[in-house]
Amino acid sequence: QVQLVESGGGLVQAGGSLRLSCAASGRTFSSCAMGWFRQAPGKEREFVAAISWTGASTYYADSVKGRFTISRDNAKNTVYLQMNTLKPEDTAVYYCAARHNPPAAYHTNWYWYDYWGQGTQVTVSS
Repeated sequence: QVQLVESGGGLVQAGGSLRLSCAASGRTFSSCAMGWFRQAPGKEREFVAAISWTGASTYYADSVKGRFTISRDNAKNTVYLQMNTLKPEDTAVYYCAARHNPPAAYHTNWYWYDYWGQGTQVTVSS
């Protein structure tokens, strides 16, 4: 079992920054690939970023590449999403996801992941 709790969301003006955190409990965090997804009202959940269990590999959706950075600190059982140059279209609920003992470094499909946090709201105003 892996429990995930997101934090760091809030209201920010376009061009601003936020850092999301995902705190994990359990003994298996270090063997989990981690991902961030987001879901805006009326839209499907979409991939944002992912990081391998070692942290050696990262992957980003084209829409956030160059603006967002995913990282992890296995000693703290935490994964982060640094969000810079935020745009109104970034407004969504952001979810942290984990895949235990992943067969691959990451996946962009939400159903590939085993565990999910409750989400944290990010609102970017114009």
